[in-house]
Amino acid sequence: MSSSVVPPVIPDDGATPARIPAEYRAISTHLAIAPRVSVVIPAMNEAENLPYVFKTLPEWIHEVVLVDGNSTDDTVAVARELWPEIVVVPQRGKGKGDALISGFEACSGDIIVMVDADGSADGQEIVSYVSALVSGADFAKGSRFANGGGTDDMTPIRKLGNWALCSVVNAKFGARYTDLCYGYNAFWRHCLDDIDLDCTGFEVETLMNIRVVKAGLRVQEIPSHEYLRIHGASNLRAVRDGLRVLKVILKERSNRRAQRGKLAAARLDTVRGEGS
Repeated sequence: MSSSVVPPVIPDDGATPARIPAEYRAISTHLAIAPRVSVVIPAMNEAENLPYVFKTLPEWIHEVVLVDGNSTDDTVAVARELWPEIVVVPQRGKGKGDALISGFEACSGDIIVMVDADGSADGQEIVSYVSALVSGADFAKGSRFANGGGTDDMTPIRKLGNWALCSVVNAKFGARYTDLCYGYNAFWRHCLDDIDLDCTGFEVETLMNIRVVKAGLRVQEIPSHEYLRIHGASNLRAVRDGLRVLKVILKERSNRRAQRGKLAAARLDTVRGEGS
């Protein structure tokens, strides 16, 4: 895959950039990229919110993949009207993690961006995520608490819980995150081989954040602003979902210890073999 970054050629009259080689895609007046960008949107009964989501998506992205969680409203019809070339994937199981995994499998792009369907994310921020990736990062992680980020949606108890869980991950896995449970992220497709997702629920975001660190991938946090859900009610439950996230953290910590034990045993066997 290519991660070339080149400046578009700006016409003398200041009009739309021209003479960009066919293999490059202009994303601003100062930046063009070769990699194809796929945007994955898991959605269930989000027909009223999709117009706001799609209105902010950049025209230069390669494809949009909508994972429909068995919606009973016009989610799919609205999505196809808004983005005629959209790839619609019927969700096989249940949960956000299951939806994202299905969406990732359907992507054909080199870069994959995760965006929620409730209108809380600004698609114009995608340029910041992509810029970080083509500049050398493997995983561009959105953060509402990095300098320049913000949130209109989190209650004080959710902020406290996110901070506590984030602190645990930083301490146990050597990360330096400012945010943990946020669904706006982007990454190179090859990262999927390193993190091997096997989580079906909301806690998938935490699992991804932990496994990119465990895999030694280069992570860059991107300041992001989370807006209020426009229509409908969120399925998030602070205590219930917080406990699920904590369970994932403890499981990944246990797995890490087990892996260290296997590596230590393997090294010991090697030493013994050399000494015999």
